[in-house]
Formats: sequence, structure tokens, C-alpha cells
Amino acid sequence: MEEMTIIELQEKMTSGELTARIITEMYLERIEKLDKKGPAINVVIELNPDSLTIADALDAERKAEGARGPLHGIPVMIKDNIDTADKMMTTAGSLALVGSIAPEDSFVAQKLREAGAIILGKTNLSEWANFRSTHSTSGWSSRGGQTRNPYALDRNPCGSSSGSAVAVAANLCSVAIGTETDGSIICPSQANSIVGIKPTVGLISRFGIIPIAHSQDTAGPMARTVSDAAILLGALTGVDPRDPVTEESRGKSFEDYTRFLDPNGMCGARIGVARNFFGFNEKVDRIMESCIEEMKRMGAEIIDPANVDTAQNLRETEREVLLYEFKADLNSYLARLGPNVSVHSLKEIIEFNERNRDKVMLYFGQERMLMAEEKGSLTSEEYLRAAENNRRFSRIEGIDATLQKYQLDAIVAPSGGPAWLIDWVNGDHFSGGSSYPAAVAGYPNITVPAGYIFGLPVGISFFGEAYREPTLVRLAFAFEQGIQVRRPPRFLASADLSGREYN
Repeated sequence: MEEMTIIELQEKMTSGELTARIITEMYLERIEKLDKKGPAINVVIELNPDSLTIADALDAERKAEGARGPLHGIPVMIKDNIDTADKMMTTAGSLALVGSIAPEDSFVAQKLREAGAIILGKTNLSEWANFRSTHSTSGWSSRGGQTRNPYALDRNPCGSSSGSAVAVAANLCSVAIGTETDGSIICPSQANSIVGIKPTVGLISRFGIIPIAHSQDTAGPMARTVSDAAILLGALTGVDPRDPVTEESRGKSFEDYTRFLDPNGMCGARIGVARNFFGFNEKVDRIMESCIEEMKRMGAEIIDPANVDTAQNLRETEREVLLYEFKADLNSYLARLGPNVSVHSLKEIIEFNERNRDKVMLYFGQERMLMAEEKGSLTSEEYLRAAENNRRFSRIEGIDATLQKYQLDAIVAPSGGPAWLIDWVNGDHFSGGSSYPAAVAGYPNITVPAGYIFGLPVGISFFGEAYREPTLVRLAFAFEQGIQVRRPPRFLASADLSGREYN
């Protein structure tokens, strides 16, 4: 069953060769084998105890009424910052929220259940979606421990959607849900050689997701293929009155993004190369040059360079906005939790962490939380000025200006570099990437496997203006089909330095 796509699994369930129960059992067996034993990739923070019961009910429904759609009976893993009103907790990987059972499903969980998907379990993540410390280790949480990269077990999986990415790469589920504020879908997807879609903010409701910042937060699909990611994306869209920004997606979203899967989709496309995101790793640059040549071969017109020149202006203003919104948005989420949780504000989380330093702050502190707690309200002049500069530099003078100047369908850039070594002493060694303009703008971004350096994955990003997911899906699919580069992980102890540099 390894590497089977959603369509292949559906075909086997339709023929009777497989059932949702058999598929779920096979994934559970693989989780038992690989997650805590064997290579011990440490992906699953909690399994759904009702998954087999749900599978049985979906099998009965299929037999009596037929399948609801392409996700009927498909096991999905979701990140442990997404609420599920079942027997599983939602903790953001934090010991402070152990015992927290959501009073109602998040919009994401609701849509998955409506589509007939089986929520198999929750995945580990960088604690608090990597917004606790300035020198954290991605993929580590005080509740879940350290998730490992299946391509080299001593390497970091990136984050914060670490477990979701590794679960997909290691075939512990069909597809998974991650969340992103800046890079948290794109980086772990590229570091684990899978497809990740960071949608337009507003395409998928954020209701029931433990937040960082409402101006940038979104859930998104993580899959082994663009086709699977497109199927999952369509199941998650919709207007939700509990998240007013989704109203903007009315008439701009689709329930089926597979209609845009065109293997010839590169032909005639105008693709801009954002050179200002190159140069952090010469080996990555070589892979990108090869990708550019492949896109030319597929019929794309390449405009090179097509830089997003204002990206350099975003770092400081993004930091200010995230700190302000983290305090306001997290306090709002925590205030809705019931009495089974002992923390109901950012201040109380900080105090919990201090009281439990020996368990929570073994390797890094909570500097970002402390900085956020010092911030004022969302009416402060500092916040409003930073938010306006974000919009200006990421959208109007940034991505929008670049697309309009060169009449582009999309912009491409390296998603990141090969995974760094896990280092609990010094924290992450992030070398470079291109996620932040689209993240700050709230615009869509898709990463696709592009190649390998000593067996470590590298991805390429396609990004564009708001609600242009159809165009990006078309381009990403054509690129994927044209190069066919992805291969499954081998769970090596460390990177394969014995062979060719690019392998």
C-alpha cells in the first residue's frame, strides 16, 4: 500500500480489494512499526481510538449508498493544533494544554468528516507552532518529543508542521493537514520531499485552530502528489461565519481543484524567477537552474530575474505584527477552553512554563512569548503601522507589483535547503528560503519536490496573488509530472555522503 495515491486507494475500495478498515489497519500497523520502534521517527502525538469504528461505518455506508467522494474512507493525519471534538486532545504540543478536549470540531475537522475522511490521529509539531523561542529546535515539543527526518534520522524535519510532513513522507497516512503562519507548511514539506499547499488566507476557515496570527494563519494540505493535495484542498474550502475572512473566498474557491490538473499546464505560462531568494546554498541553486531548464522544455516562458524587491523590508514589520496578534489571538482561543485546562491566557502559559522548566524548557526558553506578552492592544499605533507596512511591502509593492510588471502567471524560488542536523544545544540552523512574502501577504504558495543533495530533499516554490490556487495547482502538477523526481525515504541514520553529490 506504500505510495498509493487517493485515486488508487479509491479504485481498490470500489473493486472490493480493499476496505477503509483494511487500509486503516495497515496504516496503524505501519505506525506501530516505524513511529516508536524501528527508526523511531516520532510522528504521532496521539492516535484516534475510534478510527476503526469510523472505518467500519464508512465501509457500510459505501456498500449501501456509495462513496461520498474521493476522501471517503481515506485516513488523514492532522496537526495537534487543530481542534477535534472527540477523544483526542488538542495541545499544540504543550504540556500546558494536556487534557484539553475541544468543545466542538474545528472547521477543518468538520469538513474532513463531511467528506468521509478518517481522522487517524494527531501529529507532533514544533511546540506552539514554533512561536515560543527565538532559538527553538523544529519538530520538538514538550508533549511529543523530537520528530525526525525519515531521509536522514539525525536531520531536522523542519517545522512547525513537522509530524504532518513526516507522516506523509513515511507513508503513515494518505495525506495530512498542516498549518502555516510563515513557512510551517512549505519548509517541512520541502525538507521531507512532499507537496505542500499554503492557501490564500481566507480559503480555509481558521476556526478551531490554535492561532499565532490571524493575518497570516491558515491550514493546508500536505501530500505525496499534487493530485492528492488538490483533492484535499477542495474538501477544506468554504465560507464559515465563525471566521469572517472566509467571506472573501465566496465565488473564488472551488470544491474540486483536480479540474486544474493539466500535464501540459506549463505550456505558454509566464514564470518569473525571484533571484533575490537564491544564493544561500550553491547546491540548491544548481537544482533550481535545472528546474528552470525543465520548465522551459515544458513550454514555459521564463522571465529571469523577476525579483520581489520589497521582501527585504518585511522581516521587522512581520515580527511586530506576529507578536501583537499572537497575544490577542491566543488569549481569545484560550478563553474559550473549559475547566479541564489550567491556563486561559498567554500570561498563565508563561507562568506554567516557568513552574515546569525541567520538562518544558529543557533545550530552549520562551523569549517570543515574553516579548508578545509585553505588547499592547491591536489598536496601538505601532501595530497598525506595522500591519500597513506588511500589506504594502508584501502585496501592493511586492508580489502584486512583480506579477504586474512582468505579466506573470507565477513566481518561482527555492523553498529551502537540505535539512540541517538536529541540534538541541544551538537550535535550528535555517539557511534560507522564500516563504515569507506569500506568508505575509496571505497569498498562496505551493512547494513541489525538486531534487536531492546527498539524498536530502530540496523543493521549489510556486507563488502568486490571492485565490490563484487553480493556476498554481496547474503549474505545480505539470512540473511534477515533467520531472518525476520524488522518491520515498530510506530511514538512513545520516545523510548518504558515499555516493554522488546529487542522488
